[in-house]
Amino acid sequence: MNKYFSKTAAACACAILGLAQAASAQGRGQAPLAIPNPNYVSIVMEATVNRPAAEVWKRIGKYCDIGEWARIPCMIISGKDGEVGAVRSIGNEILVGKTELSYTYTQPVREGQPYILYHGTLEARPVTATTSKIIYTLMWDNSTLADDAAREADKKRRSAQFTPFVENMKILAEGGTLPPAPARGGGKGGPPKQ
Repeated sequence: MNKYFSKTAAACACAILGLAQAASAQGRGQAPLAIPNPNYVSIVMEATVNRPAAEVWKRIGKYCDIGEWARIPCMIISGKDGEVGAVRSIGNEILVGKTELSYTYTQPVREGQPYILYHGTLEARPVTATTSKIIYTLMWDNSTLADDAAREADKKRRSAQFTPFVENMKILAEGGTLPPAPARGGGKGGPPKQ
């Protein structure tokens, strides 16, 4: 009876697993998406730097170094700077991944707003023994905007907002001093809110 029970249990487990895999493959068994038709977009900004990647990262890669190159006050409000799970005061952004020469952050879900999966990755990538690239990638879902024109305008606005940050990082990484900060108006400057 024990052998019979074991064989029957194994057969049932295989059948259940097969049904679960088939349902998953057909999209059943998963909750519907909060945003039914997401449209993920990205912007990749780069700058070549005349310094080795490790030196570049040492100069601009701490999680709150954004305060200097984006000219926005920054402090760690939860966790420890540089550790996954740290939260910085800018947008309550959470450090969700890191390597020796990169990190990725996201913004939290906000009450009453759709979550657009906004993420940013900053990286110092070696090119040669003495040069590197700063690569700053943004990714988000812009399907919540009204139309293609609004989506394109949003992408252009974000690119115009973040490109100077990459230029500032290059200046700092090469040992330069940033020029005086432009006057702020209309909430410009920091990472966009979702």
